Amino acid sequence: MASKLMQRCYRLFGVSSPLCIHTNTICVGSKMVVSRAPSQIPLASLRVPSFTVRTDRLPDQEQEYRALYNYEGMAGIIDSASTTEDLLQLWELHSVNANQAALIITRLSRMAREQKLKPGSIVEDARFQCLLHTVHVQVSKVCNKSLVNLLKSLYFLGPKQNKVDSVEQEVRWRLKRLPFKHLVSLTEYLASRAQGGQPSELLSDLLKQLELRWTEIEDTRTVVMLITKVGTLSPALMDRLEEKSLELAEQLSAEDMRKIAAMLAFQNRRSVPLLRAISYHLVQKHFTLSTNVLLDMAFAYGKLNFHHTQVFQKIASDLYPHVAEMAHQDVVRCLKSFAFLKWLNLPLFEAFAQYTVDNANKFKPIHLSNVVLAFARLNFQPSCSEAFFGTIHKSLDDHLLDSLDPYLLLDVVWSLCVLQQAKAMHLRKVLVPEFCSHFLGDKSPKGQNYQLKLIHVNSTARLECSDYDGPLLPQEVLALKELYGERKPTPLQIGLKETLKSIAGDEAKARFEVDTIYGWQLDAEMVLNSDNQPLPVEDFDTPHLLQSKGSKPLPPGTRRLAFLCWEFPNFSSRSKDLLGRFAMARRHLQVAGFLLVDVPYYEWFDLKSEWQKTAFLRDRMNKAVAEEMAK
Repeated sequence: MASKLMQRCYRLFGVSSPLCIHTNTICVGSKMVVSRAPSQIPLASLRVPSFTVRTDRLPDQEQEYRALYNYEGMAGIIDSASTTEDLLQLWELHSVNANQAALIITRLSRMAREQKLKPGSIVEDARFQCLLHTVHVQVSKVCNKSLVNLLKSLYFLGPKQNKVDSVEQEVRWRLKRLPFKHLVSLTEYLASRAQGGQPSELLSDLLKQLELRWTEIEDTRTVVMLITKVGTLSPALMDRLEEKSLELAEQLSAEDMRKIAAMLAFQNRRSVPLLRAISYHLVQKHFTLSTNVLLDMAFAYGKLNFHHTQVFQKIASDLYPHVAEMAHQDVVRCLKSFAFLKWLNLPLFEAFAQYTVDNANKFKPIHLSNVVLAFARLNFQPSCSEAFFGTIHKSLDDHLLDSLDPYLLLDVVWSLCVLQQAKAMHLRKVLVPEFCSHFLGDKSPKGQNYQLKLIHVNSTARLECSDYDGPLLPQEVLALKELYGERKPTPLQIGLKETLKSIAGDEAKARFEVDTIYGWQLDAEMVLNSDNQPLPVEDFDTPHLLQSKGSKPLPPGTRRLAFLCWEFPNFSSRSKDLLGRFAMARRHLQVAGFLLVDVPYYEWFDLKSEWQKTAFLRDRMNKAVAEEMAK
């Protein structure tokens, strides 16, 4: 077939058949050269088509056709080569130009990658060096696509740097003229090589070009690839990619949405418009989502603290049938994500609790610790409470607790206090002076938060654990002023203070922003006599304060009221149930002898006039007293 094709070409161009030509082959160095002997056949015997005219110079169209034919023909030969030796021999058998040399090097690189060959054996070959030299001296003649592929191949093969530099320089000169898809292809490759390190100069130049030409992006694949590969390298480009993602949101697949959301979470970029668009299409298109997509979406929303009830419901309903098939690490991931979001789905959490009981042997101590922390944050008590906490206590015994990091150990014990499952052994482990020394005196925000948790554990030991016999925290570390710091009062606290002043009638009969030794701050405190009339609070003994200002004991029938403002962040998402931390605060204060007057935001802000607010507080105070008397 090849001979027939060649004869047709010769007839087309008016050239004698190669059968009439004798060839001699000589070798110059490593290069094979074909020399033609003069034809021995009389010219008269040659048949030349009448429509063909021989000229010394071919027309331009004919030259272009020949160049295209030669290029495509050589490309076919290169693609058909099965070994590196076949490719390297092409240099000896053919007159190779820069474009063809670039194709051969690219094919060599791909073959080395696919067959897992050592690049060094290829680079050291003399024929490869000849190919490199050809490209080096004619690099300006290499077409754009071949140039980009050549540069990626040279990065993989690793020849001498000066050969790579010339190709890099040519790419820089052509950056503004390169098609956008070639820019993206080269950027993707360089970004993969630069993972964990500083971007190269060429990659920085490419990112600048992408920032300028971002409007040329037309498909979701390019957007997603750039976000995941180079989004962390250029904040300015990431801003443009977010805009383009918003524009193409309707075309995104579920996997695309997962990748974009995960990368936003990784960069901690809370792009509300884009997250809203993703949420809308995720719900409206009724995608069938895999477990991995569901878990990654839950993680992203939790990390970014972005709430969308319909998405959460979809995640929960899609995950619920597959809980038994999930890996224990995925169960922990999902629990942590929903705990960050303060979102409690009872059927899903019940399934997670039962999964923990059934597969306790698969969980490491750190995994069980995270399960306890998640349940405590949401104040979730599973229906299989006895079996669940029995598993927790058995798995987190005294020996395994010692293996935990001190901060995690304190978190676990504090969470068990929230869930009312802390035993004397747990309390003693974190209240011994040797352990407390890790946290006391630490002025950092993290250190102060853990000091506050120590005080809460200490309060649990004093108020809720009757069989605990010590040790306890020293009195001087129970001061809260430094731990809470200066906080700007909220509108709810300001409104409560103004209304209580009018109810008390005298500033001495109410106390505000009261720091207790139990680790909780009261928004207000009042003392009522048996007729429910306020008394001066400073006159009476105050065992709940670090330093008591009064000395009189409370008269019989006198009651101490604590007013607690509950803001929006104190509740679970879309719920009127307090989070575990604040549920424990109510318990501690009740056990300490206070009558609690709860002032939740969702009721207070519905009150428009001062008369309504006063009536609301009086009614709550009377209810608290009535409930106490009914016991």
